[in-house]
Amino acid sequence: MPDKRKVAAAVGVVAALAIGAGAYAFTASNTVPATTAGAGSGVVTGYTVTNLHYNLDATTPANIDSLTFTIAPAVPSGGSGKVVISAALSTGGPTNYTCTTDTTNGTTVTCATLSPQLTAALLMGVTVVAAQ
Repeated sequence: MPDKRKVAAAVGVVAALAIGAGAYAFTASNTVPATTAGAGSGVVTGYTVTNLHYNLDATTPANIDSLTFTIAPAVPSGGSGKVVISAALSTGGPTNYTCTTDTTNGTTVTCATLSPQLTAALLMGVTVVAAQ
């Protein structure tokens, strides 16, 4: 007659295998596509802004209709090149305005400041953000 302990151990092993196989059969399967990840570094240099000019409205000179300035190095007029100014105001704001660069050499930037209308009375400072 087999030993009760051996029979109990055998039954336990069989039960554990059956439970494991059953659990494996009901697990969900995930499909993960191949992906790419990485890190790198590069030199980031700044821009130089010169010749900042405030273009005043002819009828209401307290209104600033646009800003123009020279930027170096050149910012591409299309693709990934972008220039934005942030006007710091004495009340409210800051207000951001998107700018355009000339298509000839990319160094002359014009920023329309009509919507919302920028006024000389509220303007406290200008921050230029540029990227290639």
